[in-house]
Amino acid sequence: MKGNRLEKILQIINERVILTQDDLQAALLSEGYNVTQSTISRDIKRLRLIKGHDANGNYRYISGAKAADSAHDISHYRDIFSKSVISVDCALNDIVIKCYNGMASSVCVAVDAVFDGRMLGTIAGDDTIFIIARSAQDAEKLTEELKSFF
Repeated sequence: MKGNRLEKILQIINERVILTQDDLQAALLSEGYNVTQSTISRDIKRLRLIKGHDANGNYRYISGAKAADSAHDISHYRDIFSKSVISVDCALNDIVIKCYNGMASSVCVAVDAVFDGRMLGTIAGDDTIFIIARSAQDAEKLTEELKSFF
């Protein structure tokens, strides 16, 4: 049942503009899936859904994988990064990227796609991305690369 529900969620977000978890819950209920908000929250995390802009400019839930696949070259990521990032700084092996409100998830997809392998991991909030590098030297080098990206 869970696998079917996850597939249905992907189908729903691809076919409709889903802005909130409540919208997703209502769509699933109309499709016969009796789900709670906490289940939807876990499913969103499991599917790595992000809020981002679709091709029509709507700010909605989208698949992080689909957002990455839709960009065929690095210039798309550079564009997202340059239009969304306010600052990049590091301390020890930690890097913090400050973004305009609501843009951190989209920027994080770009960072993960372009700089994957040069960091241990990323986590995005609404306007901040936290990156952990392997060492202070790696963090400094990656910070410079990120700064030159925009």
